[in-house]
Amino acid sequence: MARIAAADVAIRCTDLSIAHTSAGRTTRVVEGVSFELAFGGALAVLGPVGSGKSTLAATLAGVESSAIVSGGEARVAGIRVQRAARARRRLTFVTGYVGQTSGASLPPRTTVAEIVADPLLSRRQRVNRRAVSVRVAGLLDELGLALGVADRLPYELSAGMRQRVALARALMLDAQVLIADEPFAGVDATARPLVHAALARRRAAGLACLMIMSDRAAIAEMDADVLVLHEGHAVAYGHGTEHLLWSPSADRGVIAS
Repeated sequence: MARIAAADVAIRCTDLSIAHTSAGRTTRVVEGVSFELAFGGALAVLGPVGSGKSTLAATLAGVESSAIVSGGEARVAGIRVQRAARARRRLTFVTGYVGQTSGASLPPRTTVAEIVADPLLSRRQRVNRRAVSVRVAGLLDELGLALGVADRLPYELSAGMRQRVALARALMLDAQVLIADEPFAGVDATARPLVHAALARRRAAGLACLMIMSDRAAIAEMDADVLVLHEGHAVAYGHGTEHLLWSPSADRGVIAS
């Protein structure tokens, strides 16, 4: 997968603060967060509801239009995260994003094949339709979805199947960074190994994964580093959930059992 030459790491956040703007008011949601994620690496972001996890993920992916970087700096694949529309467009090209409600909010009157192909078709006017179809079929098969699913509409699928469709769409462009909010939500136990294997193959080729997760088993299986947020602040960091280095003032109850 092609990379921007200046990017030595997939994501670098330095004292990053993010604020929401609404009705003329600015509210800080993330405050002074710093971390690095290497190409091929995985980072799980944990924390209670309202800790800023989803805002951090969506901002780094360039899809959170109501959020601004109010302090510090973040770069994703060498691209500086900022509010400018041009930068956000570049971010959405190098990142694959699965949001909190991506699986549940797939376009209801669009076939699965069209949904998965959209990241490519919406950017290029001239494409080899046969090659696109083969690419879509390959992604669906890799994630354990039968070929016949391609012609179906989202309402005909289970929640777990829709989640895998959303993930296939995020992987369509061979992104350098996958940013996913609870990527395994609703995915049944028989399909999870296929999803893990698909991500492992891409990580071996350099894909970096930043995921909002609460599943300790999934975190361990992905051999992920862990960042814990609480009220917008980073309160712990480490490898896996068993060996976290906590800040002295952290509330140790912020990780659900």
